[in-house]
Amino acid sequence: MTTHDTPLKGRICLVAGATRGAGRAIAVQLGTAGATVYVTGRTTRGEPSEVGRTTETIEETAELVTAAGGEGIAVPTDHLEPERVRALVDREHGRLDVLVNDLWGGEHLIGSAFGRKSWELDLADGLRMLELGVRTHAVTSHLAVPLLIRNPGGLLVEVTDGTAAYNGTRFRENLYYDLAKNAPIRMAFGLAKELAEYGGTAVAVTPGWLRSEQMLASFGVTEENWRDALGKAPDFGISESPVYVGRAVAALAADPDRHRWTGRSLSSGHLAAEYGFTDADGSRPDCWGFLVAKETGTPAVADHR
Repeated sequence: MTTHDTPLKGRICLVAGATRGAGRAIAVQLGTAGATVYVTGRTTRGEPSEVGRTTETIEETAELVTAAGGEGIAVPTDHLEPERVRALVDREHGRLDVLVNDLWGGEHLIGSAFGRKSWELDLADGLRMLELGVRTHAVTSHLAVPLLIRNPGGLLVEVTDGTAAYNGTRFRENLYYDLAKNAPIRMAFGLAKELAEYGGTAVAVTPGWLRSEQMLASFGVTEENWRDALGKAPDFGISESPVYVGRAVAALAADPDRHRWTGRSLSSGHLAAEYGFTDADGSRPDCWGFLVAKETGTPAVADHR
């Protein structure tokens, strides 16, 4: 491979929350570009997290990163525990070039929350969403950013659900979920201001309707036959594989002019149009554009492949 094939060779990345879904794909795509990638999460081969999925582990993610051409390093970490995160950051004394906060793990709480008023939801479940989707990001940024700013040009990516434009005028089903997914957008905006004097860049990135392992399982399909779910949900045709958002973050990390995006909220579809990459199947879905078109009555086709 040439340096053109591996533009991130020699770069150190941390993908916090890389067990499955977007986090795993982002880690693998950073590895494909040649980076050393620390991958963290709570599910290991010896112990599952509260999500209850035992088939995806951080060790497996690290192996996929290495197989893709990078170096994957698995570090079991609960990002709600500052001492665990501090120990993680202390492992890499030299530098940190890319920090990706893809911390969530609250999917098991959504089913009981959507369609219910905030006061009808169990308070513990609502607060747990905020812990998993907001506090984890704050803890990790607080402890990892001092390493990120040691060298100019660091990139911080807050992964969330929905763009600032889309979420800003729509209620995301439940108050606690709405807060959990809007907070990372605001974090990226604020961190962009704080990183400016160090030459750092902070952005929020969202996938579209993500065909994560958990989402596929909920429809009873796999990545190979996911179209079988269109009978139940025709709009699933606009969905995307995790590879798409992985390529989006890798493209940002490799862009020497990425600071032009700082403070902004970006989507995988938007970045695909800017950088010219596609999803794994060669398509270029734009989930958020489709949803806006559908809501406004503009002709929109879900299955664009």
